[in-house]
Amino acid sequence: MSEHEECGARAEAEGLAGRRVPPQGRRGEAGEAEEAEPGRPPGPQAPPPGAGSGAGSGRGGGDAAVRWPDLMLPLLRTPTTARPLVEEDLGAGADEPGPAEVAAVLDLALLVGELMLACGEAAEGVEAAMLAVARTYRARPCDPQVTFTRVAISYQQGPGEPPVTAERTVHHPGGDYAGLAALFRLVTEITAGGLAVDAAHRRLRAVRRHRRHYPVWALVLSSGLLAGVATLLIGGRADARAWLVFVCAVVAAMAGNRLAALVGRHDLPEFYRIATAATPAAVVGILMSFNQLHLRGSVVITGGLYALLPGWPMVAAVQDGLAGFYLTAAARLLEVLYLLAGVVVGVMSVLYVGVNNGADLAAQSVPTSLSNPPLQLAAAILLALAFAVLLNTERATLPAVLVNSVAGWTTYAVLVDAGGEPIMATGLAAVLVGLSGQLMARYRGSSALPFVTAALGPLLPGALLYFGLLAFVRGEPETGLSGLGRATATAMALAIGVNLGREAARLFLPATGAPPPARRRGGRHRR
Repeated sequence: MSEHEECGARAEAEGLAGRRVPPQGRRGEAGEAEEAEPGRPPGPQAPPPGAGSGAGSGRGGGDAAVRWPDLMLPLLRTPTTARPLVEEDLGAGADEPGPAEVAAVLDLALLVGELMLACGEAAEGVEAAMLAVARTYRARPCDPQVTFTRVAISYQQGPGEPPVTAERTVHHPGGDYAGLAALFRLVTEITAGGLAVDAAHRRLRAVRRHRRHYPVWALVLSSGLLAGVATLLIGGRADARAWLVFVCAVVAAMAGNRLAALVGRHDLPEFYRIATAATPAAVVGILMSFNQLHLRGSVVITGGLYALLPGWPMVAAVQDGLAGFYLTAAARLLEVLYLLAGVVVGVMSVLYVGVNNGADLAAQSVPTSLSNPPLQLAAAILLALAFAVLLNTERATLPAVLVNSVAGWTTYAVLVDAGGEPIMATGLAAVLVGLSGQLMARYRGSSALPFVTAALGPLLPGALLYFGLLAFVRGEPETGLSGLGRATATAMALAIGVNLGREAARLFLPATGAPPPARRRGGRHRR
């Protein structure tokens, strides 16, 4: 997995919320927003307890921490024309916010959505946060919209008033789960009441300037560790040859990480970075096949693939599709395909040369996933830990991630050992990971992605992808298509299982104080 850029550097610093445009929403002129603008009107004071849509509660932030996502998601899934009126939420004697106050609130909601999308949150979660912020400060009716690299919000104070639409473009969204957790805490504090708009803007600027929790050397070491423990997870051996394969995989992955960083300094697209990062593992695997020690070069290549598979975009893409964000889901899936194409180009170009020069990369088949359960469980834990570090997960969240990975891998291993189909076992394990991750996120008042994505690392279909590619190189297209098809089915089972576990948590275990979603006749709008 290549090193991600800092979340705050990815988000642009434009102030657009005060610009009036037609309903279609033209992009405004860029303006600096890193510091408070001299002409920014003073924002409204902190909302009274219970202001907005009920996303906050007068009982404190602990209740609001679990309430605002559960309150906003049913509202987002209700058609705009069928959403309940909100005049009763204003409170006795409360005044409608003026144009200057609304502009400040929309700018805040837009910045929150921009940073959440840049840090890797799914589109529905971004919209829920934007809607919660706007309704808490009584800027309604408003309609947030998210489409992959664009966030927008529209507001119309009355039937005869001109609408206001503001938007921002997010370049290179990536996984930064520490920044995402900080944003969730900020939205929780906003919806709980007691935070004025100006204070929220200052807090948001602090979040944008946050640094990665881990130094560069830790990220490089994590990429190598991820590939190394993947060889133990796949091979299931702990002899001297297995540890030699482990060391080779670690060195190859670290070399690929540094080569990708070198390519990235020249501002080349992500495709070339991924293709470059994939070549060292393939080269080392080819060289290991020309020896008399019977070392398994195929395992080194497979371990290198684990470090490069786009896990979090795949989960977010399927989650967006199941939530009805079809354009965003299609764009994310296209991104995943391009990243996988980079891996394929980097690996297959080396495999083609090696196979045509006598390299035997399939002389020994990869053992089953349960050949050494204790070793493979330890490898799964370390793989999830390395994956979490690469996603910049907060240190306080790492124990929960490891517990979730143990639950997922153990479920998969038990089902496969009992004779279950591996794809079905993967899907059921993902359901458990999604359910427990959602419960952990409610307890911590955070997004579920930091608890889920890294825990799925040991279940990624790296071996299936490799042997599918190898079959194509060896002139066996039918075997190759079968392998790639199973890899795709496994990836879909992972993503759908996670989403099913998340929805089950919301459906059967509602948060304390959250009202049940209202029944409605139609579905949500699609984009």
